[in-house]
Amino acid sequence: MNNDNTRAVPVWFWIVGIIVLLWNLMGLMAFVIQMMMTDEAMAALPDAQQEIYRNIPMWVNIAFGLAVICGTIGSVLLLMRSKFAVPVLALSLLGVFLQYGYMFFLSNTASVMGAGAMVLPALVVLISIGLIPYSTFCKGKGFLR
Repeated sequence: MNNDNTRAVPVWFWIVGIIVLLWNLMGLMAFVIQMMMTDEAMAALPDAQQEIYRNIPMWVNIAFGLAVICGTIGSVLLLMRSKFAVPVLALSLLGVFLQYGYMFFLSNTASVMGAGAMVLPALVVLISIGLIPYSTFCKGKGFLR
């Protein structure tokens, strides 16, 4: 007899969890690289990109940190089969919405970087949105406890 504490989870749960963790670790790495960008690295960028980085408001950097830190923690919680993955991933989504809301609607990033540079951010938004119903589904199935 299985209960919520012993319910076996399908292999795809672990595969998705590992992929999501790796995805969020890449985001965390991008955040660290951006926050630790040296003046020399900044100077190597085209002038328009330098202007974008220099004008990012502090609240956007905080939202970026919230998105990737909560995304990484939420991914670990998923793999730990914790029900707390759901609210932590929701906090990550909030950070994503704030960060990319600024990028898509309040800055000139798209015009400077080009439409092609918006593909990855759009993918981040879609994956972050998708993790909410996914984690809720897993919780409903008893995979998270």
